[in-house]
This record gives sequence, structure tokens and C-alpha cells, in this order.
Amino acid sequence: MLRSLYSGISGLHAHQQMMDVTGNNIANVNTVGYKASSVQFEDTLSQMIGAAGSPQGGMGGTNPAQVGLGVRVAGITSNFSQGSAQTTGKSGDMMIQGDGFFITRSGNEQLYTRAGSFFFDANGTLVSTTGEPVQGWTAVDGVVNTQGQPGDIKMPIGATIPPAKTSSIMLKGNLTSDYPENKLAAEAVISVPVKVFDEKGATHTVTAKFTRTVDPQRDRNTVPDTTWDVELFDEENNSLAKVADGLDLTSGKAIVANSDTSSGGALNKDGDLIIGDYKLNLADVTMYSGATDARVFSTDGQTAGALTSLAYTVSDTGEIVGVYSNGLKQTLGQVAMATFKNVNGLEKVGNSLYRSSVNSGYAQVGQPGSAGMGQVISGSLEMSNVDLAQEFTNLVVAQRGFQANSKIITTSDELLQELVSMKR
Repeated sequence: MLRSLYSGISGLHAHQQMMDVTGNNIANVNTVGYKASSVQFEDTLSQMIGAAGSPQGGMGGTNPAQVGLGVRVAGITSNFSQGSAQTTGKSGDMMIQGDGFFITRSGNEQLYTRAGSFFFDANGTLVSTTGEPVQGWTAVDGVVNTQGQPGDIKMPIGATIPPAKTSSIMLKGNLTSDYPENKLAAEAVISVPVKVFDEKGATHTVTAKFTRTVDPQRDRNTVPDTTWDVELFDEENNSLAKVADGLDLTSGKAIVANSDTSSGGALNKDGDLIIGDYKLNLADVTMYSGATDARVFSTDGQTAGALTSLAYTVSDTGEIVGVYSNGLKQTLGQVAMATFKNVNGLEKVGNSLYRSSVNSGYAQVGQPGSAGMGQVISGSLEMSNVDLAQEFTNLVVAQRGFQANSKIITTSDELLQELVSMKR
């Protein structure tokens, strides 16, 4: 009879712990990166009332008779399934899509988290909301070396990039092969404006003018010559440099160099026009029938630029790219990620952080998106994976289990009272 009392007490303890776990899950329904926990029960030792007997003498065997001594919690495990995404729009908010953990540092200890709400502090260090530095690799001159040991990620806030003069211009598109009827060759001019930078980073506009040339001995009603004069003009329409008969655009084919008759310009071995202070790359300019749409595809050069802590983006591989005030982008670093052979072996230490244990295995550190690690989604956070419907069901189960076990105690007490009253 006393065994039933103790069984009831063990049941109360077990279902109280189930209630505690369920209540904690519900409390963390909106906690970033939280993983729901669940309780598993197992029975305790059983007392042997009768041992098993083997068949003999024409009689069958007997099974053991045992009385259980109650229940206990076998384990509390976390559900590491993917949580839903909450879009925030902040570059520092990072969500892991897939397996893995972000790595943070607390003193000399590395801790792990799925809560990716990060920002750069006043010292330019990437930290979590509770101040732990996020671990990864800081770039040197825009290059990240992921072979080294991860450390604090630093942003050179306030760093500047000096201005640079434009030296290279690339054009793309088509220069029409259609010849304007009843017009002189000198009137067949196509102008392409180009924004360039000087040594101090100031912007100017130069104009590249392409003029169709015609063999004077030909009838203008026949197919004209396919060579062009190229001339650059400044903002006051002063000629800077010229390449005469410098381009041969056979209709339907890409530009090829023809000659280097020039004034302040030449053709290099790659077929680029070195005209004035600029290298004009025309490899992707064609001469087809139809409209002219030749345009600037890219130029180099820049104004001076500065970096602020708010101007950066994060790629799906965790690369942090700084955006300078002049629009130039440069890789600043990359966040590291860790995976474990047994994630349920991790110890919770609070603040949505985990610590490795002897049963989790060592952290396997690498880059996001590699070696089975998830990718980073910038501007989003992973929300709790708590299923409220399931938790409310567990709440009812725990409550009823607690009530049933309390009934065991009261019933056993009534039986004891009945025994005591038999003395009267």
C-alpha cells in the first residue's frame, strides 16, 4: 500500500516537470531562435513478487510477477526543426536556413546560438544583442581567409577610399549599319556621353563621337565603307583626342582594329582604343541593321568614399560587404558557423545560447553554405518553433496526469485510514 503512495508521489514529480517544460515552451513562443523542448517518461525499478519458472514435469512455466515503483523523467530533448522566418529588413539580422549555429564569444569561451540579431558596436565589432562578439573572419583588403581561426569581426567604421581618375571605359550595344540616305558622311555621327572622374574625384562628361567614313571614289548609293572615326570631346566640345579610320565594323560582326591613323590616340594589341587619357573597350559593340543603342556599360574611377556602421549587406554565405558613400563595395568579413554530431547534447546557458558538452561532440566550424551547413538569410530572424496547439494539448495531458496521480495518494490515504479504523 505504501508503494502506491510513493508511485503517486513520483507521478506528481514527473508531471510537474512536464508542466514546467510545457509552460516554458509557451512562455518562449515569440523568442528568437528558441527550440521547443519535450519530456519523455520511463518507469522506475520494479519489485519482484514472484520469479519466473521454467516448464518441467509436464507443467508449464510461470512468468515473473513484479510491481512497479513509479515513474521518472527519462529525458528532456529539444526540437531543432526550422523555425519560421520573420522579416525585419535590418542587415544585421541573420537567419540560418538549414543546420548550424552562429558562434559567439563570452570571455574565452565559445557559445552557440540560432538567434541572429547582430549589430556593429561603437568599436566596430559585430556583437549579439547581449554584447557577445560574433565569431568569423575579418577581411584584409577585401579578401577573407577562412583557413585561419575564427575571431571577432571588425568593421573599419569611418574608413575612407581615396578618389581615383577614370582610365577605362567599356561600351556595349549597336552602331547601326543603315546609311542615312542623301546625307554626307560627316553628318552620320553617333554621340555617346560618358561620365568620368578626375584626380580629385570630381565628375565630368566626355562625349565619344563615332563618325562614319566613306571612300570618296564610291557612289554614295552603294554600301558605304564600314570604318569609323572616333573622337572624344570635353564638356566645352573641345576635341581631346581622335582615332581616324580606327574601327572596322563589318556589318553583323564585332569591332576589329583596322589601322591606327590617329591624333592623340592609338590601338593596343587587344584592340582597345587608347584615346587621350582613356582606354576605350569596344569589344562588345556591333554593327547591325536597325537602331543604334551603343551605351556605356562600365567605367572605373570614383569619388572619395567613407564607410559607416549602417552601410553593409550580408550574402547567403555570410559575407559582410561594406557599401561606401561613393557606392563602392568591399568585403569586410564573413561570419563563421558551427555544426555538431549531436545537437541534443548541447547545454542551454540562457540568452538563447548553447554550450558544447562531452555528448554533443566538438564544434565543426566552417563557412555558411558548405559542409552541410545552412545558408544565411539577411534581414530576417528565425522565430521560435513552438507549436501552441501541441503545447496546449500537452498542458491538458500534464494537468490530468497530475490530477490522476494525486488521486492515487488520496485513495491510498483513505485505505490507510480504513486500516486504522479497524482497530476500534
